[in-house]
Amino acid sequence: MAQAHPTSPDAASSGRPDDLLALIRASRRCVAFTGAGVSTLSGISDFRGKNGLYKSLDADKIFDIEVFRRDPAFYYRMTRDFIYDLDSKRPSVVHRVLARLELEGHLAAVITQNIDLLHQKAGSRRVIEIHGTPSLHRCPACGTTKTFAEVAPIVRSGSLPACPRCGAALKPDITFFGEALPAGALAEARDEARGADLMLVLGSSLMVYPAAMLPELAIDRGAALVIVNDMPTHLDRRAVMRFEDLGAVFGRLESLLGAPDAIA
Repeated sequence: MAQAHPTSPDAASSGRPDDLLALIRASRRCVAFTGAGVSTLSGISDFRGKNGLYKSLDADKIFDIEVFRRDPAFYYRMTRDFIYDLDSKRPSVVHRVLARLELEGHLAAVITQNIDLLHQKAGSRRVIEIHGTPSLHRCPACGTTKTFAEVAPIVRSGSLPACPRCGAALKPDITFFGEALPAGALAEARDEARGADLMLVLGSSLMVYPAAMLPELAIDRGAALVIVNDMPTHLDRRAVMRFEDLGAVFGRLESLLGAPDAIA
């Protein structure tokens, strides 16, 4: 996982949430690309936003694979209160609307940079986690795995989760800086980007590569781009719609979608 810093182009013209919903419904294959901004509405800090983790923590060090190998306790100590308390977090309006759009056949997939499992909690079924997932923790020595549900109480108690077979510290299946993205998820995400005719970039400043190349791939294949983010991105000028306030836009979309149909 690597970082890049975009220029700050002027934002594209905004449009209206009502027009966005019409665009989504008219698309042949809509794909969402989500970043940390969608989860700030659930009370989870992002990294580079106005109140992000980089303001108070050395996030690069927390997710540096060499630091983890030297001192895994550092990672678990620093993430105890924002990864291992995920059971207390609820999906935001963005998560809910995306799950609803998928249910109604208007969204083919969610490609997410996030590691908080909130898309799945909201009901999304087709979620591609390109930065890995904490749902499994794996022993780097023997391959033994434990689930997030098994590991989280150990971390919250202040202890280091260890392999029950060999005693080595378990590592979450999150992609750390210095590691390659999961090959299967990345290939799947590329296929979705190539096949999309509409891509929604939500809550991402598109600063981390290779994940940030996926919207570029979609545009190069002819997809329309919509960006909803409170910070500028290097693709703003190529967007057909550009909004800043995720909560307001998706609150309106949720209102327009109305109550879901009852299931007999």
